[in-house]
Amino acid sequence: MYSVRQSFKQLVNDSTLYVHALMLLMVIVVSGSFPVAALITDALPPALMMFLRFLTAAVLFAPFVFVKHGFALPARKTLLGYALLSIPLVVFFWCMFESLRYTSVINTGALYTTVPAITAVFAYVINQDKTSPRRALGLMFGTLGALWIVFRGDLQALINLNFNDGDLIFLTGCLFMGIYSPLIKKLYAGEPMALMTFWVILIGAVWLLLISLHDLDTVMWRDVETEVYLGLLYLAIFTTLGSFFILQFATIRLGATKVAAYSFLTPVFVIALSIILGMAIFQWALVPGIFLVLLSMVLVQSEGGRNTS
Repeated sequence: MYSVRQSFKQLVNDSTLYVHALMLLMVIVVSGSFPVAALITDALPPALMMFLRFLTAAVLFAPFVFVKHGFALPARKTLLGYALLSIPLVVFFWCMFESLRYTSVINTGALYTTVPAITAVFAYVINQDKTSPRRALGLMFGTLGALWIVFRGDLQALINLNFNDGDLIFLTGCLFMGIYSPLIKKLYAGEPMALMTFWVILIGAVWLLLISLHDLDTVMWRDVETEVYLGLLYLAIFTTLGSFFILQFATIRLGATKVAAYSFLTPVFVIALSIILGMAIFQWALVPGIFLVLLSMVLVQSEGGRNTS
């Protein structure tokens, strides 16, 4: 087995280092979405908030897509593929906002690190991508680190699996998110990535509109605080439009499991941002979990092979 130092050196020498840099940027931005979502989650119904987020992202992205690629509906089969891709995203983000009504930002950030292990399972089922022993070890360390953070190092609570309702809702969302990257690799047909991103987001907005129709007339829009709209704008630009583009771009080049493994870093950044924003205090009991998460990241990312699972 490679040492951690050798693994890190291999990662640094990777020819796709710029893609890894983009993924790191995406993780930082996505980590910021958890505290932002927690601050505004009670302002609007989850489905309606997600509709506004997806619609804003689609509207902002439309001029670039239409100017560069022209306006034309994708072929029927391609459009159905985009519709399929949008479903896991809609479910995940709805679960994220709903869960934050009942659980903490740190818990959701930690549970998000279960996505790589879930992704590896779906990647095998959908793409026949096999997981090597080293990568499996990394996924195991990452999952254990996530559980350690969720339960604050309380082994008895871990044994009893005392998840609260919010944790279970978000874990359901993580199951759907785990299928997203393998589906990208399965359905991608070489079209410009901007087109795929735009149509997936737009169709996601349509799904969310259908879900939230009954809420449109019940909201007192003038009473919604400015901070809520600013939060939605942040989520639309950075964690919807930007992160989806990077995610799809990186999945084609690195593979589903390596891309998903970046979520291992999410709780580390979520904890840091929550402390900075005064939403949490640092706990030494979290350190072993953070260490396991970082170790798992090195093990998974340092494995050779381009565009592997």
